[in-house]
Amino acid sequence: MGWSFFKRRWTLFLAAGAAIVFYSTAAEAAEKVVLKYSVIRMTLPVSELEIFAETGQMSSGLEMLLGQAKKDPEAVRRNLTRPVKVSHRFLDQTLNSKVGEIVLDQVGQVIHTPSGNANREALRAALVLSASNDNEITLLETIKNYPTTEVDVEGDRLVEAYSKIVAVSEELGGVSERVQDILNKIRLPRF
Repeated sequence: MGWSFFKRRWTLFLAAGAAIVFYSTAAEAAEKVVLKYSVIRMTLPVSELEIFAETGQMSSGLEMLLGQAKKDPEAVRRNLTRPVKVSHRFLDQTLNSKVGEIVLDQVGQVIHTPSGNANREALRAALVLSASNDNEITLLETIKNYPTTEVDVEGDRLVEAYSKIVAVSEELGGVSERVQDILNKIRLPRF
């Protein structure tokens, strides 16, 4: 019973605690989104963003925000709903790697918790949950699946966040497909 035994126990304890915290709040989804464009900041129900994305109909608050920020509503709508194809399983594995942590930290500067705490974990949960049903993610799904009741979004950088997600998905997806092709071509002896 050396130091490594206690270290493993402590790591297991911390992992179990984190899992309990994040999986118990996973049922909780974002209800409000704080959209920030430069110095303009407005809190809206996520349902208003959903209605806008699905129908193009803007609430008066959203219309005022996008007008003051001089943002094209159709461009915002496209960015909210444009899907990124990605395997749920592959996304989960990638986001739990060093490369994934870097991507989460970068995207987490745009979509993040109000407190600024546990951004990486919350964003990872939202992205993986978004891909779980159909192997694709959208910014709107990510916002809806965020495991806190409120999520902050730096609106000026939404396109940047989307572009990073697409780039990583395409880059890593291509690698994944090549690795899978190689594995399919390798014929292992059967015992």
